[in-house]
Amino acid sequence: MNTRNHTPAFPPAVVRVLATVSVAFVVTQLDVTIVNIALPDIGSRLHASVSALQWIVDAYTLAFAVLMLSAGVLGDRFGARRMFAAGLVLFAAASLACGLAPNAVLLVAARAAQGVSAAAMLPNSLALLNRACRHDPHLRARAVGLWTAAGAISIAAGPVLGGILIATWGWRSIFLVNVPLCIAGLVAVPLWVPRRDDNDNHNDSNAAVHRPSAIAIDLPGQCIAIVALTTFTGAVIEMRPLGAGHPGIIGALAASVLAAIAFVAVEAKSRAPMVPLALLRDTTFSAAVVFGICVNMAYYGMIFVLSLYLQRVHGDTPLQAGLAFLPLTGGFLVSNVVSGWVVARYGPRRPMMIGAAIGMLGYGLLHATRADTSTTALLLPFLLIPAGMGLAVPAMTTAVLASVEHKRAGTASAVLNTARQAGGAVGVAAFGALANAGPASSVVSGLQLSAAIAAGLLLLGLILASRVHPSSHVHERAQTEKAIR
Repeated sequence: MNTRNHTPAFPPAVVRVLATVSVAFVVTQLDVTIVNIALPDIGSRLHASVSALQWIVDAYTLAFAVLMLSAGVLGDRFGARRMFAAGLVLFAAASLACGLAPNAVLLVAARAAQGVSAAAMLPNSLALLNRACRHDPHLRARAVGLWTAAGAISIAAGPVLGGILIATWGWRSIFLVNVPLCIAGLVAVPLWVPRRDDNDNHNDSNAAVHRPSAIAIDLPGQCIAIVALTTFTGAVIEMRPLGAGHPGIIGALAASVLAAIAFVAVEAKSRAPMVPLALLRDTTFSAAVVFGICVNMAYYGMIFVLSLYLQRVHGDTPLQAGLAFLPLTGGFLVSNVVSGWVVARYGPRRPMMIGAAIGMLGYGLLHATRADTSTTALLLPFLLIPAGMGLAVPAMTTAVLASVEHKRAGTASAVLNTARQAGGAVGVAAFGALANAGPASSVVSGLQLSAAIAAGLLLLGLILASRVHPSSHVHERAQTEKAIR
């Protein structure tokens, strides 16, 4: 049989696992963008500045990013299923705290707690899916495409759903909606997700007993990573209101650089590094990870700026602004599903390159936006951007998983998603600073500059994608060749 043209059917067991882990992916990604549409309302009701609004967005993405690596390692050690379920419980509790927060400070803290629990869920959800499809790389490519589609659609639907919820029940409802979703996922875990881990011959419940020291937590690396990313993002957020020459900004930037250098040094000497530097020496892995940084930095930063533009320049209500983002949903839905089929047939490189080119065109069109640009004129870029991302991101994820051994799937997916969330946090901080709380003209000029930077990031992504191995199952082929030799 020509396996290149083989289209495997989804076994019922894989469908059940896919449905369960997709619930978690939906809530974690939904909270990346749903809050953007509520920012003006939150700012007025909680008397929060623009920098405080940036922290409300980035507290989530920062905690998400810096703890995802350790969460992936914990999943490899104690079982992805256990960590996944714990993340669902914590995310529901943190979402409830966000919905009840009486001021901006407590809302930022609750958002950080959401990020912690999201970090526990996301890498382990991908590890569970990878395990369910471990015997068939073509099936895995399609499953990853559908899994990514669930998250991508929730990212795109976030502003739309947020506008509807705010218009009906107020801004607090955008957080409270997560609670029933988490409960549904938690009910599905014991029913639909098998206990046995891919690299464990025993029950997941006994994983800690049978593998007590198989994988250690890199505590120094984790702490240094938190310092590096938080100080850098904080400096970018506060640079506009405080000024680039402010001692606090200079000190924060210096601390982030020193922490980054220390992180590399610690990881090089650690027996159990958070980021195994050997992974980064693989061209496919490193190119796909940096590709993810570029894509997220561009998209999350632009969503933040576009939310300000629609409501502060156009004067849209949250519902109107949310509906303006509606074309994003359809673009993600079609392109993510198509990507799974394309990757299974052609490998990840081609869809990554084509997707980056399409996204770059979409951001380039946004560069022409003016204060009087109609919502209709935004339709084409709002279709091109998700079309490109939806084609490229599943391919990127497949490339990462295919470049590592199955037993390192949790760690590899954590590295990828940590890099992506870090890119998103920096994008919000940087693009938000460009369109800070000045007059409408400041928001428009910030949007134009942000769009140009986003297009440049996608151009860099296209170049990186050309370095990805064309096979959709790099590791499997390497192992086969090794066995033959």
